[in-house]
Amino acid sequence: VFAGVNGSAIENFSCVIYNISLMNCTWQAGRGAPGDTQYFLYWKNLIDKDAVECELYIKDENGRNTGCRFQNVIIGNEESYFLVNGSSKDSPIQFYDEYIKLYEIEILTPPLNVTANCPGGSAGCIITWQPPLISHVESVQCFQYDLIIQNK
Repeated sequence: VFAGVNGSAIENFSCVIYNISLMNCTWQAGRGAPGDTQYFLYWKNLIDKDAVECELYIKDENGRNTGCRFQNVIIGNEESYFLVNGSSKDSPIQFYDEYIKLYEIEILTPPLNVTANCPGGSAGCIITWQPPLISHVESVQCFQYDLIIQNK
């Protein structure tokens, strides 16, 4: 059983990685948390890093931390550990923690240099592209693409 007021831990924790190395995490204050509760996010790459606190908090209208932005995130195959704890002068606050595989939360950028060459007649079109930029996949064979072609 976690120490702290029931329902004081954060809810709806979610993180995404975008633009190769930027990570946003968001959460909502626990419904049972006292009004002065402030939350703090720490995350740790389980292989070789010490836990680090959020670099840039996202705050709500009351100044309470409800999210975090990280830069220069390096994605590996191992799990990372996330911990959000809280403090209040009125009572102890429950913590929230979760293990996340970073590659599972990455939003991929679109393919690069998409070109279409349509000479006309029965030759059809040749469409080419390059894989998106990402930090952690060594083989471009990992990608699958869907083409949506619309006639104009």
